[in-house]
Amino acid sequence: MQSKFRQLLVALAVAASFALPAFAATPVNVNKADATTIAKSLDGIGQSKAQAIVAWRQAHGPFKRVEDLAQVKGIGKGTLERNHDAIRFSGDLPPPKSAPAKKSVHHKAKAVAKG
Repeated sequence: MQSKFRQLLVALAVAASFALPAFAATPVNVNKADATTIAKSLDGIGQSKAQAIVAWRQAHGPFKRVEDLAQVKGIGKGTLERNHDAIRFSGDLPPPKSAPAKKSVHHKAKAVAKG
């Protein structure tokens, strides 16, 4: 009986992990980005909501706080909470993390010649 219960719990845990959203928000400056970039970067923000963000920004000026985005029709508290850490307001974003650059063939040839 206990073994069946454990199997059920494991099955439920696995099923729940698949139900979680697979999308993670990407940092975006909502005061500079175009609608397409905002839509691609933020979870729960489609093209029409992203266009509304850009229109609001053009009409009222730059956003200063995450909560300011709630003034845009269709943007609610839950959307802001999910995207809080990805919403930027000023400055340039850091470059995306990438794999370390590979040494050129020229450097490898020098190493072989020395060796």
